[in-house]
Amino acid sequence: MSQTSVSYVHGVSLTPLSYQTIGQNFDEAVARWGDREALVVRHQNLRYTYREFGRAVNEVAAGLLALGLKPGDRVGIWSPNCAEWVLTQFATGRAGIIMVNINPAYRLSELEYALNKAGCAALITADRFKSSDYLGMLRTLAPEIEHAEPGKLAAAKLPDLRAIIRLGSDKTPGMYNFSDITKMGGPEQHRQLEEMAGLLQPDEPINIQFTSGTTGAPKGATLTHFNILNNAYFIGEAMRFTEADRLCIPVPLYHCFGMVLGNLVCTTHGATMVYSGDAFEPLAVLEAVQAEKCTALHGVPTMFIAELDHPEFKRFDLSSLRTGIMAGSPCPIEVMKRVQSEMGMHEVTIAYGMTETSPVSFQSSTDDPLEKRVSTVGRALPHVEAKIIDAEGRVVPRGMKGELLTRGYSVMLGYWEDPARTGEAIDPGGWMHTGDLATLDEEGYCNIVGRVKDMVIRGGENIYPREVEEFLYRHPKIQDVQVFGVPDARYGEQLCAWIKLREGMEASPEEIKAFCKDQIAHYKVPYYIRFVESFPMTVTGKVQKFVMREEMVAVLGVSEQKSA
Repeated sequence: MSQTSVSYVHGVSLTPLSYQTIGQNFDEAVARWGDREALVVRHQNLRYTYREFGRAVNEVAAGLLALGLKPGDRVGIWSPNCAEWVLTQFATGRAGIIMVNINPAYRLSELEYALNKAGCAALITADRFKSSDYLGMLRTLAPEIEHAEPGKLAAAKLPDLRAIIRLGSDKTPGMYNFSDITKMGGPEQHRQLEEMAGLLQPDEPINIQFTSGTTGAPKGATLTHFNILNNAYFIGEAMRFTEADRLCIPVPLYHCFGMVLGNLVCTTHGATMVYSGDAFEPLAVLEAVQAEKCTALHGVPTMFIAELDHPEFKRFDLSSLRTGIMAGSPCPIEVMKRVQSEMGMHEVTIAYGMTETSPVSFQSSTDDPLEKRVSTVGRALPHVEAKIIDAEGRVVPRGMKGELLTRGYSVMLGYWEDPARTGEAIDPGGWMHTGDLATLDEEGYCNIVGRVKDMVIRGGENIYPREVEEFLYRHPKIQDVQVFGVPDARYGEQLCAWIKLREGMEASPEEIKAFCKDQIAHYKVPYYIRFVESFPMTVTGKVQKFVMREEMVAVLGVSEQKSA
């Protein structure tokens, strides 16, 4: 088979990869764009130019060194979006300290696992968020904190943790305040930072992100300066980013979408980071875009749906918007079209990837044909290889479905202190197995058709839920839909659809099935239809189909054991 007939692609570019640390790259940004606005945090009423932001980052970095932290030590951050989060991101990058992103939704056992797995020596934490009392949970895990001197914690359940740094101005026994850290660094620590600038290496780990796997304990994807800095740069290039851009970032910072596709994309291009709130709220996003004249907006599909369908949507002037990224879960074609026509984001791009690949492997370009931008995830980013294989590991012809694998600078070092699960994910050839089913067309555009594990086999017929979802989005009453398989004694599996209707609409299962009749194959018509107000989701907006499946199994009283 010729090169173009097999499902293998290699993103090319005349721009070489950058062999720098985050600190080196950030210093260049401060020197180049010092007077431009770097960060706007609306809910904290804070604004920084690049020069002011650089000064604040150095203060935090010096303070962390004054705490006794060294390059390679781990510092956890457990907080919703705020200025302190992004200061910590760049300060740890400057000091060579590995930042450990802890999901704001984690509760006791997950927090204990993450802190101990990564061996965090310090934790920066909010006091609370939504229904989570962070300080209360920490006191439960480490009651010793009440009588400890700040920075000298010795907790039985958290043996590595020495310092807890809380956000806000209230004082808590045994804890530093974040503002204390900014004042701790002296001339000695600032001198150390200067020395480190030339000693830290781009291939060293700088970030651990716990993936919210559907089974087993979370895995700590370990990313280097080289991984995420280069990925951010080329993501920004795909959006044609410049220092004139202002990006609204309503996605969580603890995830790659916020800290790489958001923060690092901005600092590698001199653009402005705009935070609309501590968490996603559609009205706050619309207000931020209008008030700050944002040129770009990020979000998962459910966020864009919430913005478009907000009762006050039409009163906002969004004419400044040009581009942005829709990612995080499959992007419905109809939603993509509305984002372009109703929000004016004519250069919106789709990005595809996973935490383990820094995260983006494929992205559409602003000038890709509309059809390609709404129906594919674009082409491989520069310097990234991809191939599609069958169940035996052989590369399939173009157009054929199989598992997508990627290789290159973006692939993580591995899962933190977990060689067995690293070996399951990255094969001896250096290929990262994504677990996603995909096809590659003749021009190299990739289409994600589902998860290897999501594919439904009904009576011997392979059904890809994504295909059925795209069809159902055409129904005028349907706002959002998720399709998955449930066990069935006769067919092995039956198709189930959870449907969220547009506000004020009513429908029956029979109406939905009638809409499908003669339009899609009979075996693709959902057998079970349930109308819901919302879907179970992770904090990053990824729909958890396994939770839906478990609920339907319980409701229907069917067995998880499939017939042969």
